[in-house]
Amino acid sequence: MNKLELENVSKNFGGIHAIKDISMTVQPRELVSIIGPSGCGKSTLLNMISGLFEPDDGLIYLNGKVEKKRKGHVSYMIQKDLLLPWLKIIDNVILSQKIKGESATLAKEKARPLFKVFGLEGFEDKYPTQLSGGMRQRAALMRTYLDGKEILLLDEPFSGLDALTKMKMQDWLLNIKKTLDLTIVFVTHDIDEAIYLSNRIFVMSNRPATIKAVKSVELRRPRQREMMESVKFLELKRYLVDLFEKEV
Repeated sequence: MNKLELENVSKNFGGIHAIKDISMTVQPRELVSIIGPSGCGKSTLLNMISGLFEPDDGLIYLNGKVEKKRKGHVSYMIQKDLLLPWLKIIDNVILSQKIKGESATLAKEKARPLFKVFGLEGFEDKYPTQLSGGMRQRAALMRTYLDGKEILLLDEPFSGLDALTKMKMQDWLLNIKKTLDLTIVFVTHDIDEAIYLSNRIFVMSNRPATIKAVKSVELRRPRQREMMESVKFLELKRYLVDLFEKEV
């Protein structure tokens, strides 16, 4: 059974056809990337999956069932970490549970063992300004995970990081995904990042956005940096770059 399925989904904004007849599937424990030209509707697609927007046409399935009230069924992390600077990291990561009415004491008991998993052990009582950019992103992802949903929507979570930190975060995400059996939909502008991380890549066209291509990434796991110089990697990158050039 697919974890997530979109069937002929479309969305209009004030007469502008943003998304047109998009269909896609995501399998359990899969990491799929969505790439496409700037402004083509990648974030709009995530907003519909999350339930922030409703499609004008089409259906969205979660675990094989049509789900029209998707808020609360998926976790969603945008590019900025959005950590509250006046709260300690442990209070930031349990914010969702507190909003839902769970006691802070119980929420913290659940969260503390995960600080080691997320590479933040010893930083529970620090403030966001005391953490590096990569650590803040890990804290934000931990908060997203603690929201308790089976599907994580990540909208360019590493785009604001420097190149070395970004590579470290990519490797860390692959390790944490394996440890926690996550299903991830990952939006990025970075073709190398999409290939390195993904099981499959969905390529969106310019508006009105459709799925222009779906490519499986035939690279063994665990992924290693030297794979980025392999013939398979470079051939897939060339194919995806050619698709982009035709859209610009």
